[in-house]
Amino acid sequence: MALIGILTAIDAMKQSLRENFSTLGVNAFSIRYKEKQFRIGGHNKTEIVQTKRGKGFQQRRSNENISITYEQAIAFKQTFKYPALVSISLRGGSMANIITGNKKQTNPNVSVIGGDEGYLELSGYTIKEGRNLSLLDITTGANVCILGNDVATKLFGEHTQKAIDNTVRIGNIPYRVIGILASKGASAFLNADNVVITNYNNIRRIQNNPGSFNIGIMVKRMKQMEMAIGEATGLFRNIRKLNTRDVDNFYIDKSDSLAQTFINLLSSITIAAAAIGLITLIGAAIGLMNIMLVAVTERTKEVGLIKALGGRSSDIRKQFLLESILISLIGSLVGILLGIGVGNIFALVLQTGVILPWAWIMLGIIICSAVGVIAGLYPAIKASRLNPIVALRYE
Repeated sequence: MALIGILTAIDAMKQSLRENFSTLGVNAFSIRYKEKQFRIGGHNKTEIVQTKRGKGFQQRRSNENISITYEQAIAFKQTFKYPALVSISLRGGSMANIITGNKKQTNPNVSVIGGDEGYLELSGYTIKEGRNLSLLDITTGANVCILGNDVATKLFGEHTQKAIDNTVRIGNIPYRVIGILASKGASAFLNADNVVITNYNNIRRIQNNPGSFNIGIMVKRMKQMEMAIGEATGLFRNIRKLNTRDVDNFYIDKSDSLAQTFINLLSSITIAAAAIGLITLIGAAIGLMNIMLVAVTERTKEVGLIKALGGRSSDIRKQFLLESILISLIGSLVGILLGIGVGNIFALVLQTGVILPWAWIMLGIIICSAVGVIAGLYPAIKASRLNPIVALRYE
């Protein structure tokens, strides 16, 4: 139950991650800047890297902490000629509090994103009410916004169409609502409906240090992905003024690779869960061995009678070994059913549907059979070696 329950819950977490990132589109990828995991000091620090060349070393400069600027993002969007949708965006924070004129407000956990006219399509959003951002909105940096479904429901109730042309405040700044997004759903890891989308020029105008731009590219067919990634990499290296010896100072992220990154983080939890399950199985093996030893002691006279009637030691060994395996298999079946039930309670919370970890179920049955053999082997040998005369007189 411990093994199957925990691993079923982990499988549910993995499926939830895949489902959430699949909304980004399997035929889309993004370009973001390569930020170091640990940073000491200010931004945009330049370091000297030594690269081996011939018999000596050559020094080159690596600017890995250079953000993607507005000029670079715009240059990429204007010069990328591959047939694909290109969108640029800028994060405006993830702890915003949205307030309406009648003082209704959201929790301070709303993500604000500055996008362009293609951001909704590339991110898998659809308009439920109102309209998308226009080129005029983006060029002027207008104070207009599109509300995510959860935000609109929180502020205006179930009739979210009432939000159109109303004013909301993000911080102290008023925005006119021009659209409402259809719901994308949420999970324990990601709530795509708790968002407000404005234009990137608005974020640039309001924030002193808006951070790095993100560039999204979506091709029409999956088979075009690798070629598009190659062209995008070459073009952006040129825009970033990298020479042939410099490594890329930006990342190419595909939606499935992002999901896989998070899934890989669950590997340590899987190892810990397997360790917990093995510990419980070791305890079960000890308990089962004690049960079988007690059974041998209680049935000593029976063993003597079998031997007196011509039963062989091998028959007695098989009998007790089979009983041990049957006990462990019955326990494993009950544990598997309970484990699936417990694990799928977590799956229901994540809204991933019923999870049946067949590989772990089969492994659990094999492990429990092995436990039955190991736990029953010594008691079976002990029973087969009993002297029939002594066993018959045993009380």
